Amino acid sequence: MKAVILAAGEGTRMRPLTASRPKVMLPIANKPMMEHTIDAAVKAGIMEFVIISGYCEDSIKDYFGDGSRKGIRIEYVHQDAQLGTANAIGYAKGHVNGKFLVLNGDMLISSEHIRHLISIDKDAVITVKEVDDPSHFGVIETEGDRVVRIIEKPQHPPSNLANAGIYLFTDAIFEFIARTQLSSRKELEITDSMQMMIDSGCNVGYEILYTDWIDIGRPWDLLDANKVLLGNITGLCEGTVEPYATLHGEVVIGKGTLIRNGSYIIGPVVIGDDCDIGPNCFIRPSTSIGNNVHIGNAVEVKNSIIMDDTKIGHLTYLGDSVIGFKCNFGAGTKIANLRHDGKSIKCSVKGTVVDTGRRKLGVIMGDDVHTGINTSINVGMMMEAGSYSRPGEIMTPGRKTN
Repeated sequence: MKAVILAAGEGTRMRPLTASRPKVMLPIANKPMMEHTIDAAVKAGIMEFVIISGYCEDSIKDYFGDGSRKGIRIEYVHQDAQLGTANAIGYAKGHVNGKFLVLNGDMLISSEHIRHLISIDKDAVITVKEVDDPSHFGVIETEGDRVVRIIEKPQHPPSNLANAGIYLFTDAIFEFIARTQLSSRKELEITDSMQMMIDSGCNVGYEILYTDWIDIGRPWDLLDANKVLLGNITGLCEGTVEPYATLHGEVVIGKGTLIRNGSYIIGPVVIGDDCDIGPNCFIRPSTSIGNNVHIGNAVEVKNSIIMDDTKIGHLTYLGDSVIGFKCNFGAGTKIANLRHDGKSIKCSVKGTVVDTGRRKLGVIMGDDVHTGINTSINVGMMMEAGSYSRPGEIMTPGRKTN
């Protein structure tokens, strides 16, 4: 059986992190999020993949290649324009035979669920998740073990079973995709294709998801996913730890990395290859640090994602933040991560201010951002790729970055 992975979109709600790479290639626990999805499928016994790619697809192809590095086979299909889930899945026609699995490259799913899902014998199966407020999701109505109706964001949901965006199909689905019309959102929805299957008498089932599932829709969701994945790591040191550095808990240290004297690291933490950490810095739990990162003297980092080739200058504080590739922090940069009034933090997503629901959130920083010395960055700040701050500047949300 093959798995079709949908990975063509940019992920505009993830800006500024997706300015030069697709959402599925953003790292969580030091691996692109789509790699975690592929690894789960491989563990469930799937060895052949069809990746539907589009935006910045070269970054996907350069990283995964033909899959031989992982002992799997990967085929790529280019999607010209993103016109909805049915349109994306339709590109797999001719590349799959019989039953096939459909996964989104931007969500984390367990191998246990995949293994169980692919064992079901029906014309199609939709994975659903029990949620407290199903009115914000596509919801299924059921009779026994069959789906009889799929409703998008109903005012009066017939159940609390929300569509989790994971499917099992046979190649019969392509006949229904070809007949699918544009929805009110001007997209070709796979749920509309499945409703046609149901109405034609096909046996469409559902499977409730009880294991870990994280849908990564906005930048701060990366922090939640990072915390979950780091909670499963086992400590490993392939670098050098100087005598007076301290490591507590599960800490992974990559090849060529140096942890200097006086550094204090509390796991779970993962640090990539060829990093220079310390001296006298404090790395707190749920932090992932990419490759070739430098963290200087008297720096404190907690619950953050720091991507490759970033330099964090001395006397800096960084908490509850996502930092892009090739950023440079001037000495003394401070990131606030808690509102004075204790209320949840708001951020701008696609020009609209939204409530993150988080008490703590620092900065979401695109690639190649530079801060001047003694920069202060307020909570919920979005810094565009390539922007900078001046020495001593105070950065607040809503302020246009340079």
